[in-house]
Amino acid sequence: MDYKNAGVDIEAGYKSVELMKEHIKKTMREEVLTNIGGFSGAFSLEKFKGMEKPTLVSGTDGVGTKLKLAFIMDKHDTIGIDCVAMCVNDIACAGGEPLFFLDYIACGKNFPEKIATIVSGVADGCAQSDAALIGGETAEMPGFYPEDEYDLAGFAVGIVDEKDLITGKDIKPGDVLVGIASSGVHSNGFSLVRKVFDMTAESLNTYYDELGKTLGEALLAPTKIYVKALRNVKEAGVTIKGCSHITGGGFYENIPRMLPDGVLASVKKDSYEVPAIFKLMAKTGNIEEQMMYNTYNMGIGMMLAIDPADVDKTIAAVKAAGEDAFVVGEIKAGDKGVELC
Repeated sequence: MDYKNAGVDIEAGYKSVELMKEHIKKTMREEVLTNIGGFSGAFSLEKFKGMEKPTLVSGTDGVGTKLKLAFIMDKHDTIGIDCVAMCVNDIACAGGEPLFFLDYIACGKNFPEKIATIVSGVADGCAQSDAALIGGETAEMPGFYPEDEYDLAGFAVGIVDEKDLITGKDIKPGDVLVGIASSGVHSNGFSLVRKVFDMTAESLNTYYDELGKTLGEALLAPTKIYVKALRNVKEAGVTIKGCSHITGGGFYENIPRMLPDGVLASVKKDSYEVPAIFKLMAKTGNIEEQMMYNTYNMGIGMMLAIDPADVDKTIAAVKAAGEDAFVVGEIKAGDKGVELC
């Protein structure tokens, strides 16, 4: 008896690391001091000594049951972008610059080519956010996961000068809400998605005219990464008073997280076009509107609160980063929360 007979292939692990190195290489930053394959990743903070009060910000998350669609479609090259996005968007939401990322893949059986494909997506996400992929772990766990399934999670660290932290404390009535468009469902609410639609290859490969693509393509569209858009807004001289990453819990849970007491966010539902995937989901699953806005991003992946004088500069900066932005509402006096009108 040996480890391989017990279900863990050490040689496959070595091969996975070698295959993923080519993807990791494109994420490197000059501050990275170590090579992949060591016991830890080292990152120099020398470059940031000029900050008055350098402050580390961090985020950790996974992809959730969206992975089930990747299994069915046998498509694993973008799911890593989702994992990075869920972490670095939270960092950017606080005003931070992502510095580095580490991933964790747990699988029933290590298929090196599949693992490398997953990591290629992680590397793409890191490249989009200027974060270095400085390490990770692939855990082969036979008997715990089916051979053809895996879980994916990650952890990111960023930095911000304390004075530039986005806290929401200065939000006041009259401020404007600017929403930055999502790419679709992103990485939340897939347990409900999987109840609405048949999770079969045939169903996911069905083409829908209103989507302009197959159902699977629409649902697997990777989560938008907003790091560059928010950086552009900051570099345009705009002070972002509040920022909310619209993830699980939709508008109702996430927007109040950026609000101080005594104000509410008033969002106009007709201020932008809700993406077709959400309309199809609501119709097919007979899901009430309140539940949709309480579960999904409904086409807005990031919500900003800004001074009215900064609206044009904000939208121009976001568009310069290749994203769409809309004025979607305003801040009013009232009990902390959200109203849709």
